[in-house]
Amino acid sequence: MSDRMRVINLGLPKSGTTTLAHAMRVSGLKIADYRIRRRQTQDPALRNAFVGELMYRGYFETGDPLHGLDFFDGFSEVSTLREGHSLWPQMDWALIEAIRTHHPGARFLASWRPPEALSNSIMRWSNLGSERLPDGHIPGLPQGYGATPAQRVQWICGHYAHLERIFQNDERFMILDVQAPDAQTRLGEFLNREIPWWGKANRNRKPFRQETEIT
Repeated sequence: MSDRMRVINLGLPKSGTTTLAHAMRVSGLKIADYRIRRRQTQDPALRNAFVGELMYRGYFETGDPLHGLDFFDGFSEVSTLREGHSLWPQMDWALIEAIRTHHPGARFLASWRPPEALSNSIMRWSNLGSERLPDGHIPGLPQGYGATPAQRVQWICGHYAHLERIFQNDERFMILDVQAPDAQTRLGEFLNREIPWWGKANRNRKPFRQETEIT
């Protein structure tokens, strides 16, 4: 059991996870974003491994989802939907509770954007909205769902509502609107450290596209 502060982002893909990763790195934290890059570790077992895969490995082998990840102070994107993997630790109550049990000092964020904007960004990011979400096996979004704006927005809203229920009245949790004028200040206060940078990282280069009206 560890009282060390670890930061785990439970937000969805395209909710500002890369921006959050960069902001925390600039503040001096060691952050894993989506997968472990070769330059981040000397351990061949960790190189190029997906964060979500490592969390589930630690959870099922030892009970601690952060087992073997001591080098990292935080994790900015934990889900994986590619290369045959569909892993969503941010939607798994048992895994989240295991982190809370083994790491009482952990703090949980949920990067957030307005659901319609997040849905649009998902649709414009490679084949994430057109193929991978509808074809995937995702908690709250069974195979065959997720191709329409209404379905994606329903899923997005359900995820954040679930997090609010899990963490109700817990000061170690915060939903962070990454587009809010005070996002940088709120993040710094939550982590009790200076956040010298805030902006937009990993911008979506495809132009904004008005999606079909949600009814």
